[in-house]
Formats: sequence, structure tokens, C-alpha cells
Amino acid sequence: MTSKKIVYVGMSADLIHPGHLNIIKKARELGSVTVGLLTDKAIASYKRLPHMTFEQRKEVIKNIKGVSRVVPQATLDYVSNLEHIRPDFVVHGDDWKEGVQSQTRQRVIDTLKLWGGQLVEIPYTDGISSTKLNEALKEIGTTPEVRLKTLRRLIESKKIVRLLEAHNGITGLIVEKIYINTDNGRREFDGMWASSLTDSTAKGKPDIEAVDVTSRIVTLNDILEVTTKPIVYDGDTGGKPEHFAFTVKTLERLGVSAVVIEDKTGLKRNSLFGTDANQTQDSIENFCDKIKTGKRVQATPDFMIIARIESLILGKGVKDALIRAKAFLEAGADGIMIHSKSKTAEDVFAFCKLYNDLPNRKPLVAVPSSYNDITEDTLSAHGINVVIYANQLLRTAYPAMVNTAETILKYQRSSEADQKMMPIQEILELIPALQ
Repeated sequence: MTSKKIVYVGMSADLIHPGHLNIIKKARELGSVTVGLLTDKAIASYKRLPHMTFEQRKEVIKNIKGVSRVVPQATLDYVSNLEHIRPDFVVHGDDWKEGVQSQTRQRVIDTLKLWGGQLVEIPYTDGISSTKLNEALKEIGTTPEVRLKTLRRLIESKKIVRLLEAHNGITGLIVEKIYINTDNGRREFDGMWASSLTDSTAKGKPDIEAVDVTSRIVTLNDILEVTTKPIVYDGDTGGKPEHFAFTVKTLERLGVSAVVIEDKTGLKRNSLFGTDANQTQDSIENFCDKIKTGKRVQATPDFMIIARIESLILGKGVKDALIRAKAFLEAGADGIMIHSKSKTAEDVFAFCKLYNDLPNRKPLVAVPSSYNDITEDTLSAHGINVVIYANQLLRTAYPAMVNTAETILKYQRSSEADQKMMPIQEILELIPALQ
């Protein structure tokens, strides 16, 4: 009796649609179907993080008629799995002949030739688009639980997680929608930084915690209503431990993924003032107690409390920063933000080298506002897991608005400002409810 042919099908299978089912149907006509299910990390390497986790997607696929087994495919490249399984056929849609997957396709063909295997390509299913389905899901929105969990999934799946500040609904939509296509796939921001500085400044108030938590939650709700990506909240000093407990409960209930609190005390002054302003660093003991208070009251294991260390800002050096990092991690911090106002990343990278060797190392966050010539690849190579672009949208918007106001005053009409403004129609199209 002739043994059944082995058929390999690689897929993301995030949103199962008739196109996927058609490929599996054709594959089972050729033999026993093994689905190589791309891991979250593999998918995130060239496009957005999938809506469902790997285990959720696996559960769906293994229950589809005709699928014999499901194995993880850890990279976009098929070769490792193909060499291990040595299938007679690989079945795929014919929509990968160009673009980011074209090289992957060629490697599949070259590998199959080694044992006489064959690539079978199924015509693209008309009227079905995963991209359009994903866009439709974005219009529907998300739930607090799903949004909250996404940051941890991103950190586990991506080389570096990219956050951009948002201080109102319109900037939230920019973070949500803007992307570029590159040779390595789609590049976009992974989430939002709810900045205290930009929220305060947008309200015309100084960045000294003059805007209370209740007011900041109003801004946060404006962003939450029109976006789906994860949000990291700038918690300043966190206030008194009792107040911080309330903040943690509120943020977690809303679906915010993380809060960052800085190890300073007294009247808050923006860290970029450095030693030019009177700033006092909190004691390690007090700050650890605040972290423990926050961890005690959080309801889910997914919410993150990230400790921001100000030692480099205040001129206390890398050694002091590392001592604090060890203590804060032991107190339960889910990550560390190392902050610096230096124009170079020398001290930050010196800290990274020591921090990466800690036995209980957690995700490391950097905010390269001052050392902004350092690329994300370089940050990642030094162990940075999350990069935050903390204030760039507001700093771009304000000069543009001032320029427009001055132009109107100069010419006593708005015609000369038109070339610097986007058409009203484009503004309307930016808002999902009005499309």
C-alpha cells in the first residue's frame, strides 16, 4: 500500500476566511496536511501582531476538516520546517510572487528541489482580503482586556516595540493609522505613550502634575475611544502609595497596558531639566513600597508597572542606577525605564550592559529624546525592548500652528496658509465614524 503524501501549508490563520479553507481543501486532496502555523514572533517580523494568540489560532486550525497536525513555524522562512518534515508538496496562495514574501517563495522552491518536492499555488480567492478584514475589525474597536494584554505579547514577539506619544484623539489616530511599506514589510507604531508632558502642555499647563489624574483620564478616554493599540501611561511620580493604588485600578479597568512611575519625590519637574532644577530622588525603600502597593491591587497578571530610574538624569551614575534597578525588580516591577538627558547614549548603553546580566532581568525601556541619532536597531542590539518617542508630535504641531497664526496676522487672510494645511476632506476621512 502506497503511503500517503505529505503536504505542508504555512499560514498565519489569524482571521480564518474562505481563502484559507480553499487552500486546506486543495491540500488535503494531495495528501496528509501539516499546517505550519506562524508564531506571533514570525508574524510580527513583517506585519502587525495577530489578533489571536498562537494557542488560540492553533486550536482553530487543528479543528478544521482535513488538517492532520499543526506545528509551529518560528520564522517567515519555511526552510527549517521543510528540511525537518520533507513534504512532497507545499501548498500556498499565488499572492506571494511579489513583495515581502517573494524571496521566501523562492527559498521554498529551491529547498523542495533537494528531494523532488513540488510547490502548488492556488489562485487568490477573489473578494477576500485579510487586510480589509483587519481594517474592519479596527473600525469595530477592541475590548479593555484584549488591549491590556497586547503590550506583553508585543514585547515577547518583536525585536523592539515602538511607541509614539498621543495627547488627544487625533494624535491617537495618527499612531493607530500611520505606516510605511519597507522591503521587510509594513512598519508602524505598536502603541501609544500617554505623556504627562504633552497632555499638560496641550492643556496650557506646566508639567508639574498640575493636571490631576481625573483630568488625565478624560484625555485617556478620548484616545481609547478611537484606537485599538496598547497604551502606556506616564504616571509621573505616582503620588502617594494610596493614590497610586487608585491609579493602577483605574488604568487596569480601562485597558491600559502599563504605567511608568519615576523614582522622584516632591514637586515634579520635568526630568530634562536635570540638575538645573531642584529635583529629589526618592529613597529606594519608599519607591519599592510604592511598587509593591501597585502590584498588590492590580487584578490581572497582564498589567505592567514599570519603574523609571532618574539616576543618570541627576548625575548619580550607572552604578546607582543599577542598584536601584535590582531593588525595583525585586519589589515586583515588571520592567525598567532608564532615562537620560545626555546627547550621547554612552551611559545608557553602559547601564544596558550591566542590566542585561541580571538574573531576573525584565523588559528595558528607553526614551531617546536627547540622544535621538541612535537607531532602533542599535537600541535593540544593546538590549532595549521598548523605545518611546515621547513628545515629538506636540513639538511638531505647535510650531506649525504658530506659523499659521502669524501668516494670517501678516496677510489679514488665510489664503497664504493653505499650502501648509491639509484639505478639510482629509481631516474628515481621518475620523472613522464619518467615512
